[in-house]
Amino acid sequence: MLNRPLSRQHLRAIQTALMNGPPSPPWTNVDKTKTAAILISLCNVRDVGSILLQVRSRTLRSHSGEVSCPGGMVDPEDVSLIDTALRETMEELGIQGNRVEPLGFLHPPERSLRGDVVWPLVGFVHTTAERKPQTDPDDEALPSIDISAIQNSSSKDEVELVFHLPLTELINPTRLRAYLFRNERPYSAIDVSDLVPPNSGLTSVSTEPPQGEIGPGTEGRIEVWGLTGWYLSLLSSTLKSLFVEA
Repeated sequence: MLNRPLSRQHLRAIQTALMNGPPSPPWTNVDKTKTAAILISLCNVRDVGSILLQVRSRTLRSHSGEVSCPGGMVDPEDVSLIDTALRETMEELGIQGNRVEPLGFLHPPERSLRGDVVWPLVGFVHTTAERKPQTDPDDEALPSIDISAIQNSSSKDEVELVFHLPLTELINPTRLRAYLFRNERPYSAIDVSDLVPPNSGLTSVSTEPPQGEIGPGTEGRIEVWGLTGWYLSLLSSTLKSLFVEA
């Protein structure tokens, strides 16, 4: 099913799959000093159902050069976890919040290396804010976003480059590398070396086994791993039924 561009029918199915997990906590119960949210940005790119990813700027003090989703800590003005994820996406990628259709949260949330609870919101990025979901035909491909435009609008201080990972590559065995998340739970990191522009200058030079979640990858690969990789593995498991449907 997900070897085709995403349609309104897909979004409803994804939303239903995400609803099977427990709800996010009431906003009043969230410790806003130790909570963050990210956006796993589903989209169509050249009529391919994809996840929008970014490489963090190599000038950042923490996790520089790593593949990630946009996100960050709750701000005092935020009114929900969704608001946090959408605000951070606007700040990092220049994508206005009214272009994003929230579909639901993955569960359970994990903690970052410094101990903050990170909530992963799954949403679909539309081409414009002037969309009318009720008019979308069920099986018609939703319009594709312009990756180049998002690259141009992204924060030069925080984002090195922007690229997309086709959804079908989440289960492509040639891309998957078996790791242990926090040295305990098995999951698959995703090799995206060939998806990052060759002139980016980004590479992993370590030949040692990964320690913690630091760096873009191992053995010369650029990988989606660590917390981001764990969440994409969780997404793949959540959407497993959609991959196998005709």
